[in-house]
Formats: sequence, structure tokens, C-alpha cells
Amino acid sequence: QVQLLESGGGLVQWGGSLRLSCAASGSISSTNGMGWYRQAPGKQREFVADITHGGIINYADFVKGRFAISRDNAKNTVYLQMNSLKPEDTAVYHCSMGLFWGQGTQVTVSS
Repeated sequence: QVQLLESGGGLVQWGGSLRLSCAASGSISSTNGMGWYRQAPGKQREFVADITHGGIINYADFVKGRFAISRDNAKNTVYLQMNSLKPEDTAVYHCSMGLFWGQGTQVTVSS
């Protein structure tokens, strides 16, 4: 089993920034990729960004240039720096590692 614990969400104004963190614990494979997904009310969960153990990164088109994903392999932690936030970024942000998911952290961007 793998446990994923997200933190760093909150309420921010349009144009503001937040940094999300996700710490993994348990039976972790050091080679697993880690990623972020989000789910807004009434919508399906969508991909935001992911990063392999070796540092290869993918972003959804709607966050390119605004969000940055990074990871600290020694701490089994992945980060999501979110800048220039928009109201449409409001969602619950979930961390993933392999088949495992975190409970999510709420991000709300006010207009």
C-alpha cells in the first residue's frame, strides 16, 4: 500500500500563486512516476502534470507556462507550483503515484 498526503491548497485571488505538496509513504517503488490531477465540481477528473523518477515532465496544455511540477526523490515528495491562477483552476487537486491516489486538496481561485 502507498499513502499519498497532499497539502498546500487554499483560497487565493485571481492571479495569485499556491504551491501544492504531496508526500508518499508506504510500499513505494522508487521508480514510480508521480502526478497531479484535478476535479472541478460537476466535471471529470483531468490530468494536470506528471513527472517520472528521472525528471521527464508532461503538462496539460491549459497549465503550460503557469504551473511547474517538481519532485524530491529523497523525500518521496512531488510539488506543484501554480502561478497566475484563474477562477477556472478551482478544483480539488489530487496526487497520484502508480495506481494510488491521495484524498486531494481544495484550490479555490476567487474572481
